[in-house]
Amino acid sequence: MNAPLHSAPPLKNLDSALAELLGFAAVLTDEESVSTFDADGRVLAHDVVSALHVPPQDNSSMDGYAVRCADVSQGQAVLPVTQRIAAGSCGEPLAPLSAARIFTGAPIPPGADAVVMQEDCEVFKDDGVPEGSKVRIKAVPVPGQWIRRAGEDVTIGSVVLSKGERLTPASLGLAASIGMNLLPVVRRPRVALFSTGDELVMPGDVAPGQMKPGNIYNSNRFFLRALLLRLGCEVSDLGIVPDRLDATVQALQQAAQQHDLILTSGGVSVGEEDHIKPAVQSLGTLDLWQIAIKPGKPFAYGRVQEVHFIGLPGNPVSSFVTFLLLVRPFLLKLQGVTQVAIKSIAVPAHFTWTRADKRREFLRVRRNAAGGLDLFPNQSSGVLTSAVWGDGVVDNPPGQTIQHGDAVRFIPFSEMLG
Repeated sequence: MNAPLHSAPPLKNLDSALAELLGFAAVLTDEESVSTFDADGRVLAHDVVSALHVPPQDNSSMDGYAVRCADVSQGQAVLPVTQRIAAGSCGEPLAPLSAARIFTGAPIPPGADAVVMQEDCEVFKDDGVPEGSKVRIKAVPVPGQWIRRAGEDVTIGSVVLSKGERLTPASLGLAASIGMNLLPVVRRPRVALFSTGDELVMPGDVAPGQMKPGNIYNSNRFFLRALLLRLGCEVSDLGIVPDRLDATVQALQQAAQQHDLILTSGGVSVGEEDHIKPAVQSLGTLDLWQIAIKPGKPFAYGRVQEVHFIGLPGNPVSSFVTFLLLVRPFLLKLQGVTQVAIKSIAVPAHFTWTRADKRREFLRVRRNAAGGLDLFPNQSSGVLTSAVWGDGVVDNPPGQTIQHGDAVRFIPFSEMLG
């Protein structure tokens, strides 16, 4: 019996594929200082260490009156108001048997050991005394009440943000709170993006009513570019490359200039019109992987000269899912992010899935008002509507059916798109 002309390569486990891919992702060594205003989403190149306490001194967390607890231990004590302390100013030491009017954020005057909120105080007019010069404390305070201690948030010398941390809006506020107007970050990865396929046309170039049979609009180009930008990349969009070997080689040679990664969609199968494989091999090295996931089996990794190359499948949902599962962590690793694993949560399935597959499936689902997950009815790799309708995927193990009410592993898109 003759051997088959094309023997299928063994399917690669997703976790093994990801570990292998991350092994190729050496962290970029170039770094830059950027304004803290502009650092959202960037990755820290060094630890950020505080040069001060936050808050720098004990301060009030309420509008009210600073007192000595010993002076008001019996309740209903009446004390003269001897000073007024607003945020940004410092008071005088608090004399025994007196109170200080104090506002949120103002430093606690020496001698005071509690703040009584203004709702528990009564300011009144005494005979011959200007209004507001005395206050009745109606609630007995305890030491430390409504006082934020110096260093309660950050202590001097502590690491407040760690190397390899991807900055968030809250991170920027924390950095600003210790006086950081510039932050050291890893430079942005430079990514060259192009699509392959004579069937592809761009929206705006051809009206829907004038599309030729067999033509489709290039949707992958739009979402891949957007995903790259969300991950902090500098993107060079090289457009659509014709299905010719010479054109593919030329595009790869151009993409290899001044880039860290070349990302393509389409052309990573073994058909006669799939020119990515011979083109990359003529300029470097290429491994074609068949990954045991659905959607998104075909995947390619290699190098063009010294530049990383990743080829994604052409079907839009396959391209979308493989980007999130493999390309996203690869790009984060390039930037030095230390935690790239995707987190899933257990959520009850409000659907039944009886078509168990030998591959690990990523089913597009949406949370419902009852706290469960609804399944998009068409799970085809060409139905991009499922990724818009859904707000995440179910990570379903190989050979696994799902019954209504089963706890499944849900990965929100917000976990992967941020």
